[in-house]
Amino acid sequence: GSLVAAVLAHSGRLDKEDLGTRIGRLSRRVEELKAGPGAGWGAAGRAGEVCNMINNKYNEFLPSMQSAEELVSQVEGLCSNIDLLKAGIENEVQRDLNVAVAEFTELKQQLERDTLVLSILKKLQEFDIAIKEYNTALLEKKYVAAAQQLETARSSLKLLESRKGFELKILKALSTELTVQTQNMLYHLGEEWQKLAVWKLPPSKESSSLESVVLSELHLHMVPSKEKIAGPPVASVLQAFAVLGELHTKLKIFGQLLLKYILKPLISYPSLQPCTEEQSNVFILRFKSEEPSLDHSSPMEVFDKIKLIFEFLHKYLLNVPLEQPVEDKKGCGVTLAELLGDMIWEELSDCLIQNCLVNSIPTNSSKLEQYIEVIKSTEEFEKALKNMQFLKGDTTDLLKYARNVNSHFANKKCQDVIVTARNLMTSEIHDTVKITPDSCVALPRLLDPGAGDRSKMPKAPELLHNDMVNLENKTKLSQYTFSLPTCRISSSVEKLMELAYQTLLEATSSTDQCCIQLFYSVRNIFQLFYDVVPTYHKENLQKLPQLAAIHHNNCMYIAHHLLTLGHQFRYRLTNILCDGTATFVDMVPGFRRLGMECFLAQMRVQKGEILERLSSARNFSNMDDEENYCAANKAIRQVLHQLKRLGKVWQDVLPVNVYCKAMGTLLNTALTEIVTRIAALEDISAEDADRLYSLCRTMVEEGPQVFTPLPEDDKNKKYQEEVPVYVQKWMTFKELMIILQANLQEIVDQWADGKGPLAAEFSAAEVKSLIRALFQNTERRAAALAKIK
Repeated sequence: GSLVAAVLAHSGRLDKEDLGTRIGRLSRRVEELKAGPGAGWGAAGRAGEVCNMINNKYNEFLPSMQSAEELVSQVEGLCSNIDLLKAGIENEVQRDLNVAVAEFTELKQQLERDTLVLSILKKLQEFDIAIKEYNTALLEKKYVAAAQQLETARSSLKLLESRKGFELKILKALSTELTVQTQNMLYHLGEEWQKLAVWKLPPSKESSSLESVVLSELHLHMVPSKEKIAGPPVASVLQAFAVLGELHTKLKIFGQLLLKYILKPLISYPSLQPCTEEQSNVFILRFKSEEPSLDHSSPMEVFDKIKLIFEFLHKYLLNVPLEQPVEDKKGCGVTLAELLGDMIWEELSDCLIQNCLVNSIPTNSSKLEQYIEVIKSTEEFEKALKNMQFLKGDTTDLLKYARNVNSHFANKKCQDVIVTARNLMTSEIHDTVKITPDSCVALPRLLDPGAGDRSKMPKAPELLHNDMVNLENKTKLSQYTFSLPTCRISSSVEKLMELAYQTLLEATSSTDQCCIQLFYSVRNIFQLFYDVVPTYHKENLQKLPQLAAIHHNNCMYIAHHLLTLGHQFRYRLTNILCDGTATFVDMVPGFRRLGMECFLAQMRVQKGEILERLSSARNFSNMDDEENYCAANKAIRQVLHQLKRLGKVWQDVLPVNVYCKAMGTLLNTALTEIVTRIAALEDISAEDADRLYSLCRTMVEEGPQVFTPLPEDDKNKKYQEEVPVYVQKWMTFKELMIILQANLQEIVDQWADGKGPLAAEFSAAEVKSLIRALFQNTERRAAALAKIK
């Protein structure tokens, strides 16, 4: 084939006739050359040689050409055979091949359908076998095997239902049957569970008293298992629940009952003690009540009780490896203890923290070292639960809480301080104690700022004894100069201040964080007082003068201590507070203002009552009318009675100077009102003047008697004699009395050309008005009026 191709390529596809024609043409040219006349013999000879050479070449070429011709004929035959074969393939083989492919495809599809039908039939067979074996196992009370067969049937049915295009009517019936059998299985398991784990609860499920809790019992019955399963006798029931995926629901109910009737009562009631009892086929957990030694159980006692409960449950119930559903084989290593622990641990640990560890936090920094036992006990408790597989992980919230004792101590201490302070603030104000300049807060003696570190003490200048100069002033201040004057304050406020001092004293021996928290808790105490007391006691402070006075003293007492409170502890607190931030001085103006505003509000109330009583005196006019005189006299008596009553309720409560100023202000209000009303009269008869004088004399005689700042009457005379010092209008009032009884000349003499005592108290217009009201219009009156200028 390659040779033929080469020949054809070389010859340019020449056929036999073309080759012969060319050879003939060449021969004729040779003959012409031989016969040519112009060539001579030499040329003829050369032509002959050429001709001979060509003949030789022709003779050599001729066999090759013949063989090529044979090859060409063979190729032509081969081509014809190929054409015949091609025609045969196209006409016969291709048709047969298409038929074969169609048959193969049909057979393949049939095979796939048969394989699918066969697999469905196998799954139906597996479902049927599983249901039969389930029924057999259920009758024999082999619950785990029965549950596994149900799950096998369930997986077979799911696979059947997943086959698209094969929606068999039988599948619906199989699904219904599976549901019925599953519920039947769960019913039997529920019955068995109720027989194995029996709760005996008190009649009232809502009752959580100690008496009802003591009646609670848990019975775990021993029933021989027909299956070879490691663990307690209830293992097969619980594992069957796990296989069916219903264990979580059952265990959640069990866990809630366990928390409500066993675990939480053990934490809440110190007198409750768990007892376990083992009989022939039942294990019983019940309680007994003993007289508690303390109001709250220690964490160690509570942990021991709860460990006893879990050891009991682990031995007879919790140590069960769980069989998971068929499609979830990852969790086969889970035990019942882990599952129950995940459900109830968070709630149990919260209860332990809130009702046990919180109560064990020390209230004094000196007891913090003893708390290490609680931390160790908590670690051992959690370690025991982890050994029983109840807990997993490294550190829980319970242990974190126990270890963070310093922070909890500070928080609890601050909370207790605030609660105690608030209780004191909301207690009765009228329960008082007497404060004298010698009084001081009952506190242990504070150490010197540099005690134990002499390097901190300021060094005194080294002066020779004979070089020392005495710069001390000979005139010394009294030791009581900066002391609070004698008065009464609420006993609750005294306790509040003692609480502040004790808290700051404890802060001096605490950690830095605790020290800062305690310091700001003390500031919060006073801020709380500022906000709570005026609001909580608002009604009483408005209505009762004595309470207003006590509140005034309370505020002044607190402000007095706040001036130096920060300075006393400045160098004993943490370094963070030693830069000047440990101060209470900023609160002093607020407390002073708080006390003054309350007392001034009460003063305004009393002033209003005095003016209201004097308003019933009918302007002190027409005193010759008996009714008018009686009304005025009654008003005067009511005012004096009011002042005497105030004098009694403020007696021994207010400081003497404050008492005298307050009573003097109120008496001055009454005298000013009387003077104003009498001075405004246009006509005063002789009888009116006598009666007005009588009324004024009552005020002058009995007015000083309302000044009784001290319980001892003989000591009050000093302050009664000093009434003109505290009553601004006292001399004015006495001058008015003189005018009411004087004649024109005496009045002129009292005026003394504007230099006399009358001129010091009244203006010329007021004196003239009184003269016109008292005397008739005569020349003598006109002469007297002319001299008043």
